[in-house]
Amino acid sequence: MPKLRAALGVQLVLVVVFALLWNPLDFFIYRLGGQVVGDGTRLYLEQQAAHWFTYTPFAAVMFQPLSWVPLVPARVLWELASVAAFAVACRGVLDLAGRRRWWLRAVVIGLLLEPVWHSLFLGQINLLLCALVVTDLRRVGAGKPAGIGIGIAAAIKLTPGIFVVLLLAAGRVRAAVIAGATFAAGTALGFLVAPDASLVYWRDVFYDTTRVGVPYVSNQSPYGALTRLLDGVGDWYVLLPLVLGGAGLAVGVAYARRGDWPAALAATGLTGLLVSPISWSHHWVWALPALVVLVRDGRRRAAVGVGAVFLLAPMWATRLVDRPQELWALVPFELVKNAYLLLGLALLAHLAYALGRPPGPAREARDAQPLAASA
Repeated sequence: MPKLRAALGVQLVLVVVFALLWNPLDFFIYRLGGQVVGDGTRLYLEQQAAHWFTYTPFAAVMFQPLSWVPLVPARVLWELASVAAFAVACRGVLDLAGRRRWWLRAVVIGLLLEPVWHSLFLGQINLLLCALVVTDLRRVGAGKPAGIGIGIAAAIKLTPGIFVVLLLAAGRVRAAVIAGATFAAGTALGFLVAPDASLVYWRDVFYDTTRVGVPYVSNQSPYGALTRLLDGVGDWYVLLPLVLGGAGLAVGVAYARRGDWPAALAATGLTGLLVSPISWSHHWVWALPALVVLVRDGRRRAAVGVGAVFLLAPMWATRLVDRPQELWALVPFELVKNAYLLLGLALLAHLAYALGRPPGPAREARDAQPLAASA
């Protein structure tokens, strides 16, 4: 434990030094968006730091306080808050999995994984949203009132809204209603503070993928992969997220109904990544609960393999070489280029397969029986 604390201390020092010396791009865009949120339609019709602001008007309202603090202190506070949120998310997932004692180890190891450190490098909001969702699901698992955290997360970035569907389909109607009402209240606040920008966003922007580089290798969604492979996709593509979304949510709901909330979180997080047209590599923090489920269920070799992929992020290496023309080289090249996507599909398939086995605690008790008999 002292070694883990020392390692975490070193990581925190590195995060602070980074925040002092570097201006993370996404954080800077958040800050600029907060500055112009009430200024007509500038939020969506003018670029911020040469990039489009792609979040909701409510998100821009939440980002306003970032502009009230000098830039460098704001960066440091944001990065430390992100690390703290990651620790909260780790603690929550491990509590749900009955492995609370692992939380410090999980934080130290997790900070080394590409989706996490890339979120910090960009100053992304992913870790904060994860903490909101995990905290809510932890309350649901404990039978406590919940929904506000998921509603806020969805009002900021839309994609966490898939957890509202999970709650509703799993029979947690009260939590789903609270989440939906919170989302509606956040959206209404966006209209109140920035009516013109809100109209532009909800009418024209929220579904517009042309504002971001869909084919960029960091986009590890099926839409991104097919766009890279086929140089674009047709209207038929709408069927794929419908199929993946339906299948993935069915798996998540099945786990939720049996009370296995870590697996429900893992399946739903993976589903959200697979149905979204944009799943940047740093969005894949939503896949990390699946790693916890693998370890909990005794799939340690699989967990090591999954961890290695998230540690090495091999798709970035494909940017260093030209796309091969020979089929024998093209196939492995494309497999590496879409490493997170293929891993996500494999993890979701594993979770679906594992539904045929007893829940975690029951499986542990069953697996212990032969050992007890031999003793």
